[in-house]
Amino acid sequence: MKTSYNSDMETSTVDKARQWLNPLYDEQTRTEILRLMKEDPVLLEDSFYRNLDFGTGGLRGVMGVGTNRMNRYTVGMVTQGLANYVKKTYPGPHKAAIAYDCRNQSREFADITARVLAANHFTVYLFDALRPTPELSFAVRKLECHIGVMITASHNPKEYNGYKVYGNDGAQVVAPHDALIIDQVREVTSPDMVSFTGEGGKIIKLGKEMDKAYLDAILSLVNLS
Repeated sequence: MKTSYNSDMETSTVDKARQWLNPLYDEQTRTEILRLMKEDPVLLEDSFYRNLDFGTGGLRGVMGVGTNRMNRYTVGMVTQGLANYVKKTYPGPHKAAIAYDCRNQSREFADITARVLAANHFTVYLFDALRPTPELSFAVRKLECHIGVMITASHNPKEYNGYKVYGNDGAQVVAPHDALIIDQVREVTSPDMVSFTGEGGKIIKLGKEMDKAYLDAILSLVNLS
């Protein structure tokens, strides 16, 4: 049974939720947090009791408001950490490729990822519609990108989404780069540390030309005779 917000909740969790009531966050987010405070403190606590963990495979979680959820702010913070890692590791100019699947909010998260990277002076190649993960890997190599990001939660239930990071070889990142990325992501502790907008980079849409290059590359590996 749902209960009203009460003082028994962990102080740190309450404080984190209150921080999301400032004007830095959009009105819809603030309204939902106020609703949870009044109507569902258990869900509120689950949404804020920890930060959504970024691991070797990337980020994955339930979509919703809070630090323990996939949303525009947690995606932005992860992307800023990823941008910081690339800028510290590789000489510029920097390039990234981004793709997404058909899940709820996948396109929104891909757009946010692209905007943050562009604000960090990246040239970003963003697919114009949903694409399979292997095509992203191909695009990373063909376009000589430093990183790739795939917005997907694979086999998980519909409430979930995810953020998978790929290296310049088109494969998921491995040691030591995985640990270095995690360290940079954990240093971004608030959305006000994120460059959501800014000049310096650019976003280039990928479409049929990349599809053709990808399919041609596959067919070149197959003997049809």
